[in-house]
Amino acid sequence: MCAIVDANVAGEVFGKTVSPAGREFFNWLNDGRGRLVVGGKLLKELEGRQDFTKWATEATRAGQLTTLNVDQVEKRTREIKREAKHSSNDPHVLAVAQIGRARLLFTNDRALEQDFGNRDLIDPRGRIYHTRDIHSHNDNKGFSKTHKRLLRTNECR
Repeated sequence: MCAIVDANVAGEVFGKTVSPAGREFFNWLNDGRGRLVVGGKLLKELEGRQDFTKWATEATRAGQLTTLNVDQVEKRTREIKREAKHSSNDPHVLAVAQIGRARLLFTNDRALEQDFGNRDLIDPRGRIYHTRDIHSHNDNKGFSKTHKRLLRTNECR
């Protein structure tokens, strides 16, 4: 499955002190079951992380990272802004999902999660991988059964 890592959780996946859920997501990418899709502003945000840049070089060679055409992503981002169907401040992430056909998003941004579940923006509707505890609004960085279920698939749709 194609996936996106939002910049707000990149440290959990590519940082020096990753969370258990982030580590499993990273392993899922590295063992070939998943593929990360990036492009445009999202790629620039992630490239600001040295750990991501180091991983991205090898991942591109191994087919674990797809980098979309920057002009396509920027054009689609502008269109999403004009359509004004989104509630988050991340139309660039939605553009990457639409163009790259990514249906799994790792983020802790509630507004982006809402957009990713909106069929007018992502169809078929996307699935969310997060480390927020939805009941107490605290962070839950552990690897749960839900995380495991989300990482079961191995196709980019």
